[in-house]
Amino acid sequence: MKHRIAFRAAAAGSAVASAAMIASLVAGGAASASRSVAASKSHALKSGQTMYFIPKDTLNPYEVIADAGGKTALTAIGDTQVVSSGTADTAAAQEPSIQTAIETGAAGIVIAGNDPQALCPELQQAMAKGIAVVTFDSDTNCRDLFINQANTAQIGESEVQILGKEMHYTGQFAILSAESTATNQNAWIKYMKIELRKPLYKHMQLVKIYYGNDNAADSLQDTESMLQAYPNLKGIISPTTVGISSAAQYLAHSKYKGKVVLTGLGLPSQMKAYVDDGTVTEFELWNPSDLGYLAGYAVAAIASGEITGKAGQSFTAGKLGKYTIINAAGGPQIVLGKPFVFDKANVGQFNF
Repeated sequence: MKHRIAFRAAAAGSAVASAAMIASLVAGGAASASRSVAASKSHALKSGQTMYFIPKDTLNPYEVIADAGGKTALTAIGDTQVVSSGTADTAAAQEPSIQTAIETGAAGIVIAGNDPQALCPELQQAMAKGIAVVTFDSDTNCRDLFINQANTAQIGESEVQILGKEMHYTGQFAILSAESTATNQNAWIKYMKIELRKPLYKHMQLVKIYYGNDNAADSLQDTESMLQAYPNLKGIISPTTVGISSAAQYLAHSKYKGKVVLTGLGLPSQMKAYVDDGTVTEFELWNPSDLGYLAGYAVAAIASGEITGKAGQSFTAGKLGKYTIINAAGGPQIVLGKPFVFDKANVGQFNF
């Protein structure tokens, strides 16, 4: 089912991630208690604070756009953004950035976790120092608040619904994921499997999950490998912008073009050519700039004492309006909105 929602405009110039953009871009009891006291009063957002944005890696175009959205929000508030992470999608690559945020006295951290648990010692240390910790895109087991890009179940279900329709509900398919420890990827895949239990999909078979680690070369290799291993493969779901663009690149120049269905989560700027040439019919995403923008306002609200991250609390996120925190399986979270379906009729209308 297509969700026709109107995206807000993406940050100017963020459609393509250039090297210049990339270059520019528990133990917390006492701290939590002090934030709770502060949040019981009405506070305006403080200005002059420094917030660390720690993406999965600094080279992923999706992450660059999300970070740019965060900068737009923090600039409007009067805060400073520091983007810092490694170039590999691992917890080890993110840990030094968390330590730097702690050592330099940052007011907040916004992080897309590469592992739900491995980052917790550093993040708990940050929270114990009174640093607001907000996760976005990919959650961790330790934080004040998670900014969810869309309803987790809805993403997983809709990916299978699109693929099933295009495969005529029969045949083998594979999943091309990011890193095997990514919280968001694993949660979406869980709901894909639940959707597949419905009688409608009884003639569809998930043969294997591949992990391209959000690396273009690895994802290309995995696409080639799955097609060689399963010569009757009829479809691929890739719930990662790097994976789907890499798989589309491979299919577009192979004998499988038009024979193997590909869908997933992609950037319209990267996927337009593959939609126009018939390699891909439909794919989904949300506006990553808005995701980062919402995370920026959320971390500023916690760091300013306006909220603590408790379910039921509300705050206003600039142009996006008012959001209310809800309870979820992993803890308090905010949902940005529904995923949007891109196709040939609309993909050219979006510039991110």
